[in-house]
Amino acid sequence: MADAYVFVIEHVNFGDLAKNKKENRNTHINIGTGIEISVKDLVLMIRSVVDFKGKVVFNTDKPDGTPRKLTDPTMIHSLGWQHQMQLEDGIKRL
Repeated sequence: MADAYVFVIEHVNFGDLAKNKKENRNTHINIGTGIEISVKDLVLMIRSVVDFKGKVVFNTDKPDGTPRKLTDPTMIHSLGWQHQMQLEDGIKRL
């Protein structure tokens, strides 16, 4: 995320992103890989990477929030930024 932030600060003019708008408002840029992962799969990935031996319990009686949590990184990709690391590799670096 820090890499994307620096890229945006150094390369993006938000006025250009607000094309044909009277004000430069609500111009946001999603940062991400464009790859979706469920909460369960993320938990299991972290568990594997950190070699957690304990039990993971999911409360299936509770709703799990928004059905999808994937952000659309199309805009930042069109500006020239691409992620350099996969999620699992980033977790391993922690």
